[in-house]
Amino acid sequence: MTTEPHWYKSSYSSNGGQCIEVATAPGAVLVRDSKNPAGPHLSLTREGFAGLLALARHRR
Repeated sequence: MTTEPHWYKSSYSSNGGQCIEVATAPGAVLVRDSKNPAGPHLSLTREGFAGLLALARHRR
């Protein structure tokens, strides 16, 4: 039995639709474009996701 991930959107995402959604899976953090929920998603390690967040914070 496979369960679908539960996707979350940031509370900061009310900025006109430029959002990502995040879900957790065993050993991974999943990331997708909120405008295309049926589309592809990235599967990152927790360390990879932390690096992505650090890069996004640095680029702000």
